[in-house]
Amino acid sequence: MHPRLSALAALRLTDPDKKVAATRAIGAMSMDSATESIAAAPIRTAGDDLGVPGRPERPLRVAATAVQKRSPFTTEGRAALIHSICHIEFNAINLALDAVWRYDGMPEAYYRDWLRVADEEALHFTLLHAHLQDMGWRYGDFPGHDGLWNMCEKTKDDVLARMALVPRTLEARGLDATPLIQGKLKRVNTPDALRAVEILDIILRDEVGHVAIGNHWYRWLCEREGIDPEATYPALVARYEAPRLKPPFNLEARGRAGFSSEELRQLSSAQDKA
Repeated sequence: MHPRLSALAALRLTDPDKKVAATRAIGAMSMDSATESIAAAPIRTAGDDLGVPGRPERPLRVAATAVQKRSPFTTEGRAALIHSICHIEFNAINLALDAVWRYDGMPEAYYRDWLRVADEEALHFTLLHAHLQDMGWRYGDFPGHDGLWNMCEKTKDDVLARMALVPRTLEARGLDATPLIQGKLKRVNTPDALRAVEILDIILRDEVGHVAIGNHWYRWLCEREGIDPEATYPALVARYEAPRLKPPFNLEARGRAGFSSEELRQLSSAQDKA
């Protein structure tokens, strides 16, 4: 099967364990230089988005404002926190698979980049879900919101907007939030909290690379279309009603993820004014 159609098949799977296994298998195959060209020809057909994305019946999906906040200083509160990150990573698997399958006409490197991202997101989900089970819960035991996938839906017909508003906007917020979450967990200082900090170290390291991939392809697409990336970005934010960025910002991680010096300057200025 064509690697992009394999990505679609994995995207349609509803069982989290099967989705993870299929995603990791595709990722392993994509690393093989003998794998057939991923960018050989268009693969999209009418109605092929049926069943996209495949998701389990649980967790119950609610509005972001309806997700109950729990203190990380209780065991159940920490489990809910780990579950929320696990839910983000599950959606991120779907996001990366969708980026591989949905958009015809991109270079070979684009598809291989996003297959690698999907594989790493599957690893993140596996680490978090195993930790959640060690704590006595499973994925689906708490509700989750659909903010990440909602933006995927909005940008399904525009790869430029997808690159601008999912990896370099929504996922980049994870670069900002993760150190704050780790700080709270370190204050809790229980074995399960410190194990969560270790897992988040792995995720933060990899997510810098994922955001960098989004930045790279966003700028590549802007160059292909002859438009200025920094001037285009706020217009895309307005058109697709993307969330506004709020401090604090992890400027060091964002710098490593490929944000320009001007973008970092603007974020630093906004942070100083907050």
